[in-house]
Order: sequence, then C-alpha cells, then structure tokens
Amino acid sequence: MQISEAESVVMQVLWQRHPLSAEEVLAALADRQSWQEATVKTLLNRLLNKGAIQAEKDGRRYLYAPVLKREEWVLGESQGLLERLFGGRVAPLVAHFSEQRKLSRKDIAELRKLLEDIDDETR
Repeated sequence: MQISEAESVVMQVLWQRHPLSAEEVLAALADRQSWQEATVKTLLNRLLNKGAIQAEKDGRRYLYAPVLKREEWVLGESQGLLERLFGGRVAPLVAHFSEQRKLSRKDIAELRKLLEDIDDETR
C-alpha cells in the first residue's frame, strides 16, 4: 500500500494512539505541522479510501483507527528503498552509510551483534 509522506505523518499519530477524531489528530500534530483542519481531513479521507484506516461514527464526528499495521508499512517501505537504491541488497546500503561516515560506534556494535546472531542461527 502506497502511503505518501504527509499521510505517513497522520498514520504515525494513529499508530501511537487511537481511536482519534480529526480534531484530535490535528491537535497531536500542532507542534510538528502547521496544517489546517481541512488538510488533516483530506489526508484522513485518502487513508480511508486506501483502506489504511477505518472510521467509526461517534455522535456527530468520526473516530479514526489504523487498519494497516506499522510493521507491515515499515517492511514495505524498507523493501522498496532497498530495491530502488541498492538492487534489493543490504550490504551496499550499509557500505553507503559507512562511506558517508554515518555509522556511529554504537551502530557498528549493533550491526556486529546482528550478524553474529544471524550467523549463530544458520549453524
């Protein structure tokens, strides 16, 4: 499922807490975005049409909750990024960050641990 960058901002709010009304989503975004209520409602409608969220009538308003799980979205996004930029391979991605000096000592230690765990599982 294709979720735009703006839609993903709304999804992040709903993944953290739900159900929420459009006004509550707008309030949650107030410190990060200068969106108007109409913008948030447009994004919510797009997400509804895509099936990423659901809406339940609550009096005169609707309450929104995610249908799309964050883990599913992250998996699709990360696979798409790997495919588009690195031919689906992880090693060139890590090499890129290494060459750009974007890996901290902590990152390197975590990568080593992950590789050791993977190596242990394949034995």
